[in-house]
Formats: sequence, structure tokens, C-alpha cells
Amino acid sequence: MESHVQHPSLNDVVVNVNDDSDSDARRLHPTDHAFSSQQQQQQRQEGKERRESLVLAYKTLGVVFGGLVTSPLYVYPSMPLKSPTEDDYLGIYSIMFWTLTLIGVVKHVNIGILPPKHVGLNTTKDVQKRTLLAKFFQTSLVARRLLLFVAMLGTCMLIGDGILTPAISVLSAMDGLRAPFPSVSKSLVEALSAVVLIVLFLLQKFGTSRVSFLFSPIMGAWTLSTPIVGVYSIIHHYPSIFKALSPHYIFYFFWRNGKSGWLLLGGTVLCITGSEAMFADLGHFNPKSIQIAFLFTIYPSLVLTYAGQTAYLIKHPNDHDDGFYKFIPTSVYWPIFVIATSAAVVASQSLISATFSVIKQSVVLDYFPRVKVVHTSKNKEGEVYSPEVNYILMVLCVAVILIFGDGKDIGNAFGVVVSLVMLITTILLTLVMIMIWRTPAVLVCLYFVVFFVMEGVYVSAVFTKFAEGGWIPFAISFILAFIMFGWFYGRQKKTDYELTHKITFERLQELLADRSVNRVPGLCFFYTNIQDGLTPILGHYIKNMKSLHKVTVFTTLRYLLVPKVAPQDRIVIKKSNLKGVYCCMIQYGYADALNLEGDHFVDQVISSLGKHIQKHQSPENLSDSEETDEETSNLEEARLSGVVHVRGKTRFYIGQNCSWFDKFVLSFYEVMHNNCRSGLPALGIPPQQRIEVGMLYEA
Repeated sequence: MESHVQHPSLNDVVVNVNDDSDSDARRLHPTDHAFSSQQQQQQRQEGKERRESLVLAYKTLGVVFGGLVTSPLYVYPSMPLKSPTEDDYLGIYSIMFWTLTLIGVVKHVNIGILPPKHVGLNTTKDVQKRTLLAKFFQTSLVARRLLLFVAMLGTCMLIGDGILTPAISVLSAMDGLRAPFPSVSKSLVEALSAVVLIVLFLLQKFGTSRVSFLFSPIMGAWTLSTPIVGVYSIIHHYPSIFKALSPHYIFYFFWRNGKSGWLLLGGTVLCITGSEAMFADLGHFNPKSIQIAFLFTIYPSLVLTYAGQTAYLIKHPNDHDDGFYKFIPTSVYWPIFVIATSAAVVASQSLISATFSVIKQSVVLDYFPRVKVVHTSKNKEGEVYSPEVNYILMVLCVAVILIFGDGKDIGNAFGVVVSLVMLITTILLTLVMIMIWRTPAVLVCLYFVVFFVMEGVYVSAVFTKFAEGGWIPFAISFILAFIMFGWFYGRQKKTDYELTHKITFERLQELLADRSVNRVPGLCFFYTNIQDGLTPILGHYIKNMKSLHKVTVFTTLRYLLVPKVAPQDRIVIKKSNLKGVYCCMIQYGYADALNLEGDHFVDQVISSLGKHIQKHQSPENLSDSEETDEETSNLEEARLSGVVHVRGKTRFYIGQNCSWFDKFVLSFYEVMHNNCRSGLPALGIPPQQRIEVGMLYEA
């Protein structure tokens, strides 16, 4: 936080050089003491933040970087190498080093190329200065839908990543059993891998914090042990391996190998797996902690580990199919195997946590069917767990292992996911730089050209493996994208209908003016999700039931991104100009136990209504006082007559006039809507007080 304390001038400092009794011979102005105190407080706060960032950086090892740092388990085995030479291996290592440096350090860690991210379109002047690209997207419906599709595709690919990462990581680690025990079959390795994954998914309900504290020491051991083995391998097999850091080895590699070298990129891209989801866990951590952990532990560990693997393979060129375990010295084979297997579990955790975060954000934005989201931390809003998503991921991960047990096929699928997600993030971030951050054109061009070309080449290489496992992520992503689009389209149609047919208070007054409509005794909580107006279900209810309770409270539930809402802010009351009609907003945080069971909730609302009525009466006006007493009496009388909670249940009426597209997509939406959770939280209302009003929305 920036300090606004004024620094003292020279005149504020009084120096008494003639006072022998004052050994210090100095007195400071009071403003100096205040400034010194604030400076010390700021320093303590900064120190506390640094310590918290270091603790979080330690915890990121167990959640964020699992997929990235365990990539040496499967990178070389995924490459279709044929009689590789020393120059081939030097070129491959150079490609991996520069891929890690450019994509890992420059693109994802943000070391200063990009401007601050707080720049936005907040003022009228900003709106008037919109770029041509921003105006194009604002006016073109096709462009906006295409952009939405690209974003959805990237999201679905990342969710697919959460399926493939656990499968390939655990399978590659467990495959180390076959070297010392040739009798161990491939099927047994697959079965053991499936068991390990099932146990991992069962642990997810305990939350990211507990899991990360459990897994971070394991990942710390892996991050330290593999580069040590790498240094040992470099010294014993090829001490001059770091000459490959020169980019000319990359050009020489492609010059010699041509098309076959290009095809090998489908394997080398796996060295950066996990970086595409590096910042998907920001709800669990903060950017500084992720940057610290990557720059000071993960990056040097990977550089040394790949250098050691490559040094070994230069001397043993035909061991590339098991490029990790073969380079482990016999004396430390079993400790490394145990650490590798444990680290593979951590790798699985990283993308599982990221998948939970992505699904949760998609649900909040109404782009995904509502699933149960459990907040496993009272302090971090983004630390979530979804039972339905967890068990679906578990089933799909086990299916991928048992059906596509070949590590090369899963590696091909993995390469498609990683490269395509990175390319999509480059495109989307470029648009953000142009339209929102207003980054200088030179930097935008530099960023886009470097990363789009590099990632585009990777994408072109992995697409040649489409028939050899690359179709797996496309099948998963297509299904997920269809679900997301169907849900989004249905919700959009529903929102448009509700905004078009919403009931205003003027319209409600007209309905109540009808003599056939009776005001029946009792207190009714009528739930509506429209804040500027009332739900169309209200008009449907009054027209058909010909009644409305004498005291009706239109209730809206509002979710806030805070742990708990203060009691005095929980209930917000607004009175309408109609007798006995009130608006009530209930605000709650993610750690609040929202339970309306019993009379406690009703008592709270009645109390808040009474205070609101008393607050808005005029003490000088006797008639106001009488009206206030009457209104308060009516509240209590209505409460004693009975309490009822009315909620709407809507469906689309898909008639013959609907297009075939609407018939198909909205029918699919109805299937999802009928099988997903309610949009309202579990309120715990007694069944005898519930009324559901059904209504058909015309599509």
C-alpha cells in the first residue's frame, strides 16, 4: 500500500547543541515519530507478506507444479526416435531448454515484458478510445460467438488435461517396476496405477490445503533428488552437455532431420506439461508464490534433470524408450522409484485442483450445469472441491489407463491438449493486451509472433498423431464443449425471456387491483432471481391462483465472495409502494451455513422489517405513527396465520414454430436442467412450507 504520510522538512527537526544534559542532543518533531511508526508497521506488514508468500510457494510444490516437474518420466519415452545420434540428442535438449525458458519463464511467470494488469475500461474517456479490434467484437455477433467458442474449447481442453495428467504420470512412474522385475506384466502395472489413482481421488474431499501439506514434502524430495542424479549423470557420461544451450543446435537438428525432426516435437512439447494450467490455481495461491517456486526450484530442477537424461542417452542412444529409469544409478534406484511414484500422484493432484477451479468458475458464470461445490477453506474462496466432478474424473482416468494403456498413445493425446491450450491462451492474451491493457504495438507483435509461431509449430506436429491417441482429448473436449454450449444457450434463452416478461411493481399493482384477486392471510416468501423487477412466475401465479398473501416478501439470495457476511449486513429490506409487499435481499458468503429451517429465519426477517418500518416513519406525523403500528401488527398477524415459501420451477415449451436447432439444443438443456442441482442453495425449509409453481417459457 502506498504511504501518504508527508516526510518532515528540515525545519521540523530541532537540534539543541547547547544542552549538555541532553546526551542525544536531538529532539524529533511528533510527525517524525508518526512517520517512523507507520514505516515500521509497513515493514512488518511487508515481512509478513513475504513469509506468507514463501509458505505458499512451498505449498505450490504439492499442487501447482506436479505435472510440470514430473514430465521427465514420459518425455523421452513418448518420442518416436529411430537410431538417434549425439547431435540429435543435443538438438532435442536445446529445444526443451528453450521451450522451458520461453514458455515457462517469459510467458507464464511474467518477468516484466507485460504492463500492470489493473488497466481497464472504466471511464467514459476509455470507452471512447476503444481500439478498432474492440469495436469489431462489439459490433460483430459472429466474432463474439467465435471468440466464445475458442474460450470454451480451451476450457474443455484444460478439463481434459485433468484426465490425462493423472493417467500418464502414474502409469509412467509405475512402469519402473518392469525393469527390475521382468515378470511383472503390463496389465499388472495398469491395474496398480488404477488403484493408486482411485485412492488419490478419494483424498480430494479433505481439501487442497491438507493435501498440499501432505504432498509438498514429496515433491520437494523429487525436485531435489532428480537434479542431483542429473548432475551425477552429466559428470559421468557427458560433461559438455550444456553446450547445447546454444540455439544453433536447434537449427542444425531440423536441417539434418527435416520432417522426422518436426514430428519429434510431439514428444518434446511434453517437457512443458502443466505450465498451461500454472495459474489456474490462483484461487488457492497467489501469483508471487507461484513465481518464486517456479524460478528458484522447478526451472533449475528441470534444466538439470533433462541435461542428465540427455547426457546418459548420448552414451546409451537406444535406451530412449525408458529414458528416465535407465539413467538412474542402481544404488538409488528404489528410493527414486518410491519418490517418482509419489511425485506422480502429486502431478495428478495439480491438474485435479485446477479442474475443480475451472469448473467452479464456469458454474459461477453460468457456462456449466450446476454441480455441488464445497469450499474446503474458510479463508480462500477459490479452494473448492466438487464430488460429482471428482468421481467423473476418477472414472475417466481409470478408463484411459485400462483402455489406452500404451504410454505413447496417452502421450500423443497429452501433446495435443498441452500445445492447443497454450496456443489458445496466447491468442486470448494477445486480445487482452490490445483491447484492455493497451500494450504498445511493438510488444504485442513481439509477444504474438514469438509464441504463436512456436506453439503453432508444436500444434502442427502433434496433430499428425491424431489417429494414434490424439483423438482422445478431442472426444472428451467435444462432449464437454457440447454440454457447456447447450447449458449456456438454454440459460441465455431463459434470461432473455425473464427480462422481457418480468413483472414491474406497476404491473403488480394492476394485477392486485383486479377485484377477483384476493389477499389471503399469511406470510409468503416469494423467491425471485431478478433484482430489477420480479420473476414472470409471479404474474403466472396471480392469474391462476387469483390470490396473493397479505404480507408477501419477494426474496433474493445474493452470493458474495467473502467467507462470512456480518449479521447486520445479512438481510437488506426495501419496502414497495404496495401495502404488505416488501423486497428482501439475503446476502451470504461461501463459509456461511445458510439454513432457513425453523422460526429463526422468519424471526430475523420480521425483526428487520419492523426496524425498517420504524426507521422510515415520520415522528411529527400522527397518522404515520398509526400506519406504522398497523403495519407492524399486520406483520405479526400474518406470521401467526402461517408461513409459506414459494419457488418457481420453469421449463421451455418447445412448439412446432421452433427451429430444429432450438428443438435440439433446448431439449438437451432441459435434460441437463432436470438432472442438475437447484440454483438456490439448500435452504432447509420444512417440506410442509414449500410450494413450487411450475411455468412454461415459450422458446
